[in-house]
Amino acid sequence: MVAIETHSLSKEFDGVTALSELDLTIEEGEIFGYLGPNGAGKSTTIDLLLDFIRPTSGSASIFGSDVNDDSVGIRQRVGVIPDGYTLFSRLTGRQHVQFAMETKSVDDDPTALLERVGIGDAANRRAGGYSKGMGQRLVLAMALVGDPDLLILDEPTTGLDPNGAREMRQIIREEQARGATVFFSSHILEQVEAVCDRVGILDDGRLVTIDSIDSLRKSVTVDSTLSIELAHPVSNGLERVRTIDGVSGLVVDGTSLLVDVEGPAMTEVLWALESQGIEILGFSTHEASLEDVFATVTGSNNRPEESQTPVTGPDNWVIR
Repeated sequence: MVAIETHSLSKEFDGVTALSELDLTIEEGEIFGYLGPNGAGKSTTIDLLLDFIRPTSGSASIFGSDVNDDSVGIRQRVGVIPDGYTLFSRLTGRQHVQFAMETKSVDDDPTALLERVGIGDAANRRAGGYSKGMGQRLVLAMALVGDPDLLILDEPTTGLDPNGAREMRQIIREEQARGATVFFSSHILEQVEAVCDRVGILDDGRLVTIDSIDSLRKSVTVDSTLSIELAHPVSNGLERVRTIDGVSGLVVDGTSLLVDVEGPAMTEVLWALESQGIEILGFSTHEASLEDVFATVTGSNNRPEESQTPVTGPDNWVIR
């Protein structure tokens, strides 16, 4: 079954196109990564899916129901971490989770949820004293209320230290194993690469590509780094390597040689060295990262930035 589907979904604000003709299909049970620089349209997409704003044209559905026609029913099946949120400073962590439970009319265990996200010992503390990372964990606990069929996570690792980010990824995988679908919007490429099944890259309001990370790597021409360990330092014989078609850079550091090279030329580099009597002790390759792929696909050297646009909507979605 399809979890999220959009057809020519578009949104304009005062004549400025924020999202243009988005056609997107996310299957039930997958973890889908949604990437894009600041202003690309990521938060606009999420606002449209949650019926916080209405499209200029096109349509969107969640589990087969139109998001505008059945927003109340859809919300019972969805858990959200919004990018912009404010906690009730006078309420405890437990009271926040209980509030989310009342919203969904479910009878979960607040203590178990808070312990699962790592802040069980702060359950009775007022959220006004929480750190940014603790607040992020609390909002995740609220998103998990009612075992949602779909999690929409906008920058879910913001404010988390490496251990917290790893725990967040583990919970995401556990939710997928339970059968949930995860829509993971982030500017942190490493987080997306570590957990997502497929990735969509949004640029200037348009979806420029969508595929698995491995397929994206293979579909774009991005240099890899060939790291070669030599038996002895060399100064001669490297000009031949520099002239090989596909080699774009070469750095020598003692007995270490780093070559920026397109995949097919790697073998030729090694052969060129050995044919000149240069002894190779070993070598390794570093394949293109998701950041490399992003820069190539969007034609930009800029890493995606975190959106600063707050998510606004009904009180039962955004914690004020």
